[in-house]
Amino acid sequence: MDRDVRGPGGGGPGLGRDGRDGRDGRDGSAPETAGRARGRMSSAHPVSGQAPSGSAHFVSDRVSSAPVSGQVSSAPVTGQAPSEPLPSGQDALRRFAAVWSRAVYPATATSMTRAEFEDYLVPLAAILRTALRSQPFDPEPVAEVGVALVRAHCTDPDALSLILGAVDSYLVLYCPPDRNLSDEESRARCSRLQHTVAAGFARALRERTLAEQEALSRAALAAQAETERALHTSEERFRAVFEGAAIGVGIADVDGRIMDVNDALSRMFGTNAAEVTGRNVGEMVHPDDSPDVWGLYSELVRGERDYYRVEKAYYRGDGSVLWTDLSVALLRDAHGRPQYQLALLEDITERRLLHEQLRYEATHDALTGLPNRTLFFERLDRALAPGGDRFGVCYLDLDGFKAVNDSLGHAVGDRLLVAVAERLRSCAEEPAELVARLGGDEFVALLTGPTAQEDATALARRMLSALAEPVRLDGRDLSVRASIGIVDGASGASGAAEVLRSADITMYRAKAAGGNRYELADADSDARAIARHDLTNCLPAALDNGEFFIEYQPLVRLHDGTVRGAEALVRWLHPVHGVLGPDQFIPLAESTGLIVPLGRWVLQEAARQARAWRAEGTCEVPMRVNVNLSPSQLRHPSLVADTVAVLDSSGLDPSALCLEVTENALIGADEEELRPLRQLADLGVDIALDDFGTGYSNLSYLRRLPVSTLKLDRSFTRGMQCAPADPVDVKIVEGIVSLAHTLDLSVTVEGVETGTQAEHLRVLGCDTAQGWYYARPGPPERLHTLSLVDAAS
Repeated sequence: MDRDVRGPGGGGPGLGRDGRDGRDGRDGSAPETAGRARGRMSSAHPVSGQAPSGSAHFVSDRVSSAPVSGQVSSAPVTGQAPSEPLPSGQDALRRFAAVWSRAVYPATATSMTRAEFEDYLVPLAAILRTALRSQPFDPEPVAEVGVALVRAHCTDPDALSLILGAVDSYLVLYCPPDRNLSDEESRARCSRLQHTVAAGFARALRERTLAEQEALSRAALAAQAETERALHTSEERFRAVFEGAAIGVGIADVDGRIMDVNDALSRMFGTNAAEVTGRNVGEMVHPDDSPDVWGLYSELVRGERDYYRVEKAYYRGDGSVLWTDLSVALLRDAHGRPQYQLALLEDITERRLLHEQLRYEATHDALTGLPNRTLFFERLDRALAPGGDRFGVCYLDLDGFKAVNDSLGHAVGDRLLVAVAERLRSCAEEPAELVARLGGDEFVALLTGPTAQEDATALARRMLSALAEPVRLDGRDLSVRASIGIVDGASGASGAAEVLRSADITMYRAKAAGGNRYELADADSDARAIARHDLTNCLPAALDNGEFFIEYQPLVRLHDGTVRGAEALVRWLHPVHGVLGPDQFIPLAESTGLIVPLGRWVLQEAARQARAWRAEGTCEVPMRVNVNLSPSQLRHPSLVADTVAVLDSSGLDPSALCLEVTENALIGADEEELRPLRQLADLGVDIALDDFGTGYSNLSYLRRLPVSTLKLDRSFTRGMQCAPADPVDVKIVEGIVSLAHTLDLSVTVEGVETGTQAEHLRVLGCDTAQGWYYARPGPPERLHTLSLVDAAS
């Protein structure tokens, strides 16, 4: 802000230690002139919207007696403070208003004294303070602050920058927000408030100018009518309006030849009237002219319309661009024939630049400077509109970026994102290629053209190549890997949401394939992903609605062929897709956390059924039920408590329950992770190591595990399904059985499909087996019905 604006206790040029300038009175304002005192009057509250009373004069009322300034006068505002009791914190509010007043008052045209102007600012400061502290944050009410400042005639060209400078420097200092807000959020709120004040200021200034413009237009038309009656009087009146107007005014004939311009228009164009007159309106073309501008102009000079208004750009004499709010009216002769055209031009260049700045901030990412989600979707909607070219989209996500944030901090992560953005920006070689940041570590590129698919693939390769070199930050080389999903198609065939969903699915397919690569969209893969998503959404309700049921596969003792127990296998009776196996929904339950309540339900049902088998008394040996535990259940803190509660509620003996845990879930587990299994084993619950042989664990590790059974993976026994048996498989199984029995572990083989295979396993000493040779999974009442038929027959 300006150098003469000071904080509390300071003073600018001509100010004393207490901030007063000593001109007169206690408020530091200059003595009023008689004219200024006469022009002052009472006003309403500065944001109440009530117009101040007083002597307001329109141009058309004064042109006969004095030169006209070109502005519509309005009554000055006194800014008297309301008489209600001051709220708490009012002292800080007044101090802010005092600093604000010292900054802005020299640039005002108000008739108020400085003290009155300071009082006028107090309620405006209160509005700013309230908005700054609002929860949720809402900057819209402070637009009235800009309106009130225009109403107080703070319209000098430098006034807005002084107003915003004081708010930026002192608002948070004197009127701090809630303590829960960080400094960064406080400054962000202050910045938003400045934008809103500027928008309200610009809107009010424009409305006032439009009012002046309307008054001027009415005066011009009145002058034209007066000309028909008294040419001499009307000419004087029109000339007064023409020369004294604050906005640019020009007159041209219907052929477009400029006949006269006022001084304001000459100053706008940075030239003199002689250089403008004589030129033709048709020559003043600008590349940013909208298609309608010259069509409207042609209709007006042909007499088909009497008026039009547009925003139009012109080149100034120095080559810079002048943006104007252009209004053109057609003047007709006494017979109604087009004779002249009257143009009124308001300079809106600064407002236009402010709008463009706000538009840029709204459509670009603050961290990287890339286009953001808003601008990307605007361009994508345009590319997908019917009748356009083909399009291609590359959806990029950094692999392992979360680890950077977690280990090195978000500041380093942000710098890495900036470096990545610069590299991706350099990959866009054509004007039709747009690279944007959607948020987080997600970037997207959009291409259009007849060869969009080939171009998108080439762009994806360039992106991966650009990211191949590590990014060096703070002496560290950070490797950057990315997965990219590519979607292409014809315009008009898909919507933006559908395209981005397909690109996202394809990108995750690239991640699943190892990352640091790209994949092309595939309709079948998209359909499978969508189906998985639908199943995931249906899982919680399925458990509540009782859509799950359990089938039991017999566990057969090999030496005598009797049923020793059964493995409980959960199924989902989906209302649309029918019966779904565990491979179709267990991974989804794992990813959503639903596996814990689902596993608890399976344990309850299986224990209840095992207790029922024992109660029937039809079994020669006690029946045991095997229930699978997922890795999530194994790590859940309530595993032991839930299991004990199920055993107690069902009345099942712990020895009749066997919990199966996969070998992969136990690889590398420490004592803390093994403690729940040890506690269950101490209770008498059997623990089985499922899929043994697939996890590449050290065999000596078995001695540390609280397991009583090894379940041999079916891959080791396939070579025994037919005679002669594969000697390698025989030796492997023989060694595992010998090792297990040495460690006092029983061996169960799964996936037995033929009688030959069952006989080989019996001879090798395996204890129990299960598979389709004995029976497929089925209802509990068919547990003892063994088929003993080869699965292939």
